[in-house]
Amino acid sequence: MVHLEIINEKIWIHEDGLEDGIALDLLMAGIPKNKIVLGFHPPEVRPLTEFAVN
Repeated sequence: MVHLEIINEKIWIHEDGLEDGIALDLLMAGIPKNKIVLGFHPPEVRPLTEFAVN
């Protein structure tokens, strides 16, 4: 199961049950990391990723 949402011009990944992860597919499609939020991580963990915080 995958749950994505567009909020404030960023793609929020709320749930990602894919083996390799949907974020990789988004990157390969040309979407930059600063436009992808790993929303399944708690807010305090997001700054530790290479992706957008919010």
